[in-house]
Amino acid sequence: MRAGGILLPIFSLPSKYGIGCLSKEAYEFVDFLAESKQKYWQILPLGPTSFGDSPYQSFSTFAGNPYFISLESLIEQGLLTEEECDSVDFGDDETKVDYAKLYEGRFRLLRKAYVRSKIYKKHEFFEFEKENAYWLRDYALFMALKDWFHGVPFIEWPEDIRKRYGYAMDYYQKNLYYDIEFYEYLQYEFYRQWFSLKKYANEKGIQIIGDIPIYVAYDSADLWARPELFQLDDDLQMQAVAGCPPDGFSKNGQLWGNPLYRWDYHRDSNFDWWIKRIEKCATLYDVTRIDHFRGFDQYYAIPAGDKNACNGQWENGPGNDLFLAIRYCLGPVNIIAEDLGYITDSVRKLVRDTGFPNMKVLEFAFDFRESDGAKEYLPYNYDTNCVVYTGTHDNETLMSWSKTIQNKEVKQIQDYVGKHFKTYQEVVEEMLRLAIASSAKLCVIPIQDYLGLGDEARINTPSTLGGNWKWRLREGQLTPELARRIGTYMTRYGRN
Repeated sequence: MRAGGILLPIFSLPSKYGIGCLSKEAYEFVDFLAESKQKYWQILPLGPTSFGDSPYQSFSTFAGNPYFISLESLIEQGLLTEEECDSVDFGDDETKVDYAKLYEGRFRLLRKAYVRSKIYKKHEFFEFEKENAYWLRDYALFMALKDWFHGVPFIEWPEDIRKRYGYAMDYYQKNLYYDIEFYEYLQYEFYRQWFSLKKYANEKGIQIIGDIPIYVAYDSADLWARPELFQLDDDLQMQAVAGCPPDGFSKNGQLWGNPLYRWDYHRDSNFDWWIKRIEKCATLYDVTRIDHFRGFDQYYAIPAGDKNACNGQWENGPGNDLFLAIRYCLGPVNIIAEDLGYITDSVRKLVRDTGFPNMKVLEFAFDFRESDGAKEYLPYNYDTNCVVYTGTHDNETLMSWSKTIQNKEVKQIQDYVGKHFKTYQEVVEEMLRLAIASSAKLCVIPIQDYLGLGDEARINTPSTLGGNWKWRLREGQLTPELARRIGTYMTRYGRN
């Protein structure tokens, strides 16, 4: 069935307390999606963010971001007061997240809510602990230790707890008992609120497309708890790190710095950790988009300590063995393969073998620097088993893109659609039409493109620090008129 969806991160929702969260505005956005005849809401990763505030660098692949906990819900539960929440300075720009102020103010409120919750008396909390035992305790202890050691990376902790010696684990679990319980409480509350929102969305006919990075952060509970899964030496130092090779967009490549997997170990353990990860995603989301899917075919390994990505080399990943194991244990799973970037025939074969829909980005279709590679992003080359985007969270908005592309690219678009553009808005409208009218079974549009917003609404500029992951909708931008306009698109091109 042909369908449409909208891409909007949770943090980009409007809300009263500094960041989009699981508050009434999230439910109102679901209503907007239904009114717009959408079937999907795509979000970005939900994990707790670390340095740089990127959802793709998280302290845990299993945990939820405490910033997304609705303070209004805690007020309704009698755990906080409006006066307490209103007294915190979350910043004065409603269009941007101020992460520094968020960090300073929000955790103080959450700690108050935890103390007042008397969570240790709730049977549901103990059931939550039991159901999530394979990751929750390690994550909560990891975060309590982060606080105890003033936020430094785990690699700088004393050796006994860095390497999880038994006596050290016992000591800190005893002495940080209430801090550990606090972080477990935050996960309990996050999951409770998230599943309430997901239930509401599903009842409205809206499915959630989640998003997970292929890699985890080095400074994460995942690596600290299971170092054997990664390419580390005896001192837990990385031997090689993840990234992308130099190309037409970056002469030095991209140095992501994530630890790489020991795929031989994963294979010998029947991919148990990955199966648990995908199983968790299957409960959180209706569909899971896996970032950097090509890394399962081959991954780019850069020597640890290098300052750029020039000296890396390609290594073989697990291939379809991983997904056969997942399917054997979990049955059919709904996954979108993010196969953007440098794509080879073997990557294309892996995507075909899995049967997962892959991604098409219209902004790439008219890039003269990728004259051959760009052709596969032109709508006439689409297989129906794909998801088309005008752009992703890593791209310019359509309006910004239309103002920055070169004249030869504008001419390419005009030749392709057979019309001449007089305004930037006409370019935006034509790109929207191309995506929605395409043969792709699913079309996902960032909300910024429907709103015609410029560079001020860009989510992320890859390989840069500062200014990313901050953009937020303002109250009132999602109007009934916009819902009708989007709905008309859906009806016209059979996506309702």
